[in-house]
Amino acid sequence: MTDNHLHPTSHPRALILDTDIGSDVDDALALGVLLGSPEVRLAGVTTVYGDTLLRARLAHRLAALAGEELAVVPGAAETLSGKEVWWPGHEGTCFDDLHTEPVRDDLDAADFLAETVQARPGEVDVMAIGPLANLARTLQRHPAFAGAVGTVYLMGGFFGPGAKPEHNILSDVTAARVVFEAGMPMVVSGLETTTRFRVESDGIEAIRAAGRYGAALAREIDTWIAFKGRTWTTPHDPVTALSMLRPDLYSFEHGHVTVEDDGLTVFHPDPSGPVRLVTDADLPAVAKEIVTRIVRAGTGA
Repeated sequence: MTDNHLHPTSHPRALILDTDIGSDVDDALALGVLLGSPEVRLAGVTTVYGDTLLRARLAHRLAALAGEELAVVPGAAETLSGKEVWWPGHEGTCFDDLHTEPVRDDLDAADFLAETVQARPGEVDVMAIGPLANLARTLQRHPAFAGAVGTVYLMGGFFGPGAKPEHNILSDVTAARVVFEAGMPMVVSGLETTTRFRVESDGIEAIRAAGRYGAALAREIDTWIAFKGRTWTTPHDPVTALSMLRPDLYSFEHGHVTVEDDGLTVFHPDPSGPVRLVTDADLPAVAKEIVTRIVRAGTGA
């Protein structure tokens, strides 16, 4: 499973992670995958959707526990569409001192994204794993961003049989349209792929044993699965991270994506299209890589 149009990962790629970390634990798991991956260097993190300052502080804390000092910039709190933010209420509750985290709330997330990418055209990728207000605002304010970004790796949409609107797209349809209409090179992982994966209790316990970082991340997992009333979690965003790090484990199809008024995403096959949609993945290999890399982030620290 491969696509020779995807860039090789033999040397570290610079990446900005744009995330709504703190609600579904899959964002925190994806951060862990990236922290445990020598193929990538995080040039920063931007947070989106709701209390983005809290989200930024959580991202900074988790990275610090893994031994990484990151620039984390709180971004757009509100949606471009005006849709109300979904806020479960457990965000940040595993820590009682997040207010001490030194995040970059003196910076504007859209400007940070544009300046970081445009300083090194084609050399900085973006991974967007939440609603898309930060990217949309960046494109609106800095149109040159679309031609300067390397590849945008995106978790969003549902393209399989029985498709329905997916959270990241439905949360801000206006922003999603701006992003998909910009023509940027993109790799998209939809629910029809990501829901085929689970991190079960054995993987959770392996993470819990991975030092202070692993123990903290496992508490985040515990909080989410208790909220959902189950013993496992679906790693939507880590599957997206692996599409960058191990594209050989995936199959892709080129095309375009449009977003309907109700948030439904539609894929239009086109060999010259800017979107590479994940159509299949090596389930055992991807699932193993997710846990292995998160454990590496903890044990390396």
